[in-house]
Amino acid sequence: MTRLEDLEIFAHVARTSSMSEAGRELGFSPAVVSKRIKHLEERLGTRLFQRTTRQLSLTEAGQGFFIRIEAILAGIEDAEAFMAGRTEEARGTLKISAPTSFGRMHVAPHLKPFMQANPGITINLTLSDEFIDLVAGGYDLAIRIGELTDSSLVARRLAPVRRLLCASPDYVSTHGMPQTLADLETHICLPPHNNDTWRLEGPDGPVIYRPQGPLVTNSSEVIREAVIAGLGIALRSTWDVGPELKAGKLVPVLPFLEAPKNVALSAVYPSREFLPAKVRLFIDYLTGLYGPRPYWEG
Repeated sequence: MTRLEDLEIFAHVARTSSMSEAGRELGFSPAVVSKRIKHLEERLGTRLFQRTTRQLSLTEAGQGFFIRIEAILAGIEDAEAFMAGRTEEARGTLKISAPTSFGRMHVAPHLKPFMQANPGITINLTLSDEFIDLVAGGYDLAIRIGELTDSSLVARRLAPVRRLLCASPDYVSTHGMPQTLADLETHICLPPHNNDTWRLEGPDGPVIYRPQGPLVTNSSEVIREAVIAGLGIALRSTWDVGPELKAGKLVPVLPFLEAPKNVALSAVYPSREFLPAKVRLFIDYLTGLYGPRPYWEG
């Protein structure tokens, strides 16, 4: 094996925290992976991993080495992508991170046309509502919803995000329709899964309301199902409940109030001088798929 192959093995072990998993990804036995890591550590004169019977983790030196190796491997991939772009065919694995609900509803159903049009690209899609470090995780891009604050990443806006208060017709029939924000004090509200406030904008400017309710959960999808079932009032994105609003299963509440419009759906990726063709193609695909007025707005 070459030194480059040793570095690729190291990067796979660092990402997966498992020699067995890295071996499965690369087609090597765990014994071969362990031997190559040991030889790499001997050549460098330092321990890269802390090993216990149950856990494998990077040492401080290993973490610093991993960050630099990722940059090297990304540069090689950029060069290959550049050549792929010149031959008009993108190749390689495209590693993507996306929010759980959005990825399930609006990414996964649309992968087939993209993959059929680009047979040289393999998709590795991770769905998670946790913040993921793109560089440390070896991701090519992430789809994110919100205000972007990480200046080290390049962002491309894919679509606006519209959020409004809503409830089921059954709930409104039983509890009445609130007419003012103060009326929510007498209603059942379903706070977001992180128990945060509702930040809204109306004719008189921005307002902040802290909802209180009988349901506590760490799942946004639980809140979604609860509001559809008629348990209370929730603040939801139209990408999440657009079909229910269109079908009348949900109705807007206090329609003169909506969440701030500075929240958007974006594709973010590490800042690189040469954007790999596979990343550019996928972002272009999503931009055409969603656009300034996404299909979920009806």
